[in-house]
Amino acid sequence: MRCSLDGCSGGYDDREIEHTVRYGASRPVIDRMPADVCSVCGDVLRAPETVRRIEALLRNATRPARSVSLCEYASS
Repeated sequence: MRCSLDGCSGGYDDREIEHTVRYGASRPVIDRMPADVCSVCGDVLRAPETVRRIEALLRNATRPARSVSLCEYASS
């Protein structure tokens, strides 16, 4: 499928990506999320089923599977 962004000549490839979500005060990272990613500009499309699954994961999550460090880029 051709990229949906104006001026981009790329096409979407099936991939598994990491996706960070802002959810309240936390920022969970969804690992190995299926997505279609443009090979030229990097635009990401998620299927409706994937979005519903992410929403269910966030609603039902009690503890994360792992934890990671969060580095914040702050201007001086």
